Amino acid sequence: MQPKIKAKTKDSLTLNRSRKNLRRDVGRAIADYNMIEDGDLIMVCLSGGKDSYAMLDILLSLQRHAPISFKIHAVNLDQKQPDFPEHVLPEYLTNLGVEYKIIEQDTYSIVTDKIEEGKTFCGLCSRLRRGILYNYADSIGASKIALGHHRDDIVETLFLNMFYGGKLKAMPPKLLSDDKRNVVIRPMAYCKEKEISRYAQLCDFPIIPCNLCGSQDNLQRQVIKEMLQGWDKLHPGRVETIFRSISNVSLSQLADTSLFPFSELRVGSKQKAPLDLLELV
Repeated sequence: MQPKIKAKTKDSLTLNRSRKNLRRDVGRAIADYNMIEDGDLIMVCLSGGKDSYAMLDILLSLQRHAPISFKIHAVNLDQKQPDFPEHVLPEYLTNLGVEYKIIEQDTYSIVTDKIEEGKTFCGLCSRLRRGILYNYADSIGASKIALGHHRDDIVETLFLNMFYGGKLKAMPPKLLSDDKRNVVIRPMAYCKEKEISRYAQLCDFPIIPCNLCGSQDNLQRQVIKEMLQGWDKLHPGRVETIFRSISNVSLSQLADTSLFPFSELRVGSKQKAPLDLLELV
């Protein structure tokens, strides 16, 4: 019996340490970007994956201890994928006592009908999902929409845009939607995927795999993920350094003429220091 007790104690200590790490990173991101304010209604989007489960768990913990008051409304979009276990999230959220809504929209049929065989579903799927969630958030008066993207997602997106789109952009921790109706926040922006995976396993979240896009081979994002994992294995800390770089931008050392007045530079000119990137977006 003794070895089992020791194992249980060890798991408990690991769980507490992992939760502490995630709460620290989430709290820092919220503070840095003023993600949550007093009186906010936060619509927390749940996919059934490890990231969104961990996000909800940490936000509920912060809600109980934060010096401000905010509400949480959990939302899942049931896209009618084959064999999707419809009972899992309602049972989980009911047991938590969290206010929630399951939105049922058959985007699966639309995506599989519109996308050619061999092409990835992600682009169209994400656009449809985003539109539905944004409209629902507006209908309930949510002041913020919380998504579970983490640090590794953000860095992967940076390279996806560079390699395949010729753009230097990633996922911002906080975003105002194009129609100005919604503010999107990513409380997990500073969290490492490894830490989230460990926490999800220790918490035994009822993970629901994505059988729509997760089952497709040779996705561009998977290629980028494997590249970054290889770098991080050979050079530990490289991914973290890359992430820091996107919040430490020198516009005058890039080449975007719309963000820096290169054409006005002259010898001896009194050129002002580059404007902060946030003032230009």
